Amino acid sequence: MAHITLITGGCRSGKSSHAQKTAEAFPAPRLYVATCPPVDDEMEARIRRHREGRDPEHWHTVEETLDIASALRGAPGYGVVLVDCLALWVSNLMYAAELENRSLTEEDVAEHCREVLAACADPDARVVFVTNEVGMGIVPENEVARRYRDLLGRCNQVMAAGAQTVILMSCGIPLILKGNQEDVSAR
Repeated sequence: MAHITLITGGCRSGKSSHAQKTAEAFPAPRLYVATCPPVDDEMEARIRRHREGRDPEHWHTVEETLDIASALRGAPGYGVVLVDCLALWVSNLMYAAELENRSLTEEDVAEHCREVLAACADPDARVVFVTNEVGMGIVPENEVARRYRDLLGRCNQVMAAGAQTVILMSCGIPLILKGNQEDVSAR
């Protein structure tokens, strides 16, 4: 099993930049699995900024909005894989289920997460996942937002249980929730 790191936190907490620094502490080649679909101009600009922040000589990018497990299984030879982010992935799963006229359940999300963790089979690799912590604020006012919060919370719990290292980012500062300093130092 790969060494798995989960980095969580609120918006603009420094999750993605810390995840990239963590990944870049390990030798190339590196794989970046992007889960964000470019749904509008603002999102396209964000994606472009993220991509420009990675050296294309040392990073290969795969855009995969739904089947992260397949992207990971198709990534042998990479010393490190960065998946950014699980929060958008869960949103994508919800949308795909809605298009099929079905409801995505917490057990569905947990099963998807177990598949992703099982795909991290290369014992010589490191996999860094980025997610959002959405359960620390007020209870959302509508049913869809509450369901999303619950589904992402389930995802985060399953992924954290399977990770060797879990980091909570706050104000750009990594707080170690699971693991030790040697596991999480962005060199």
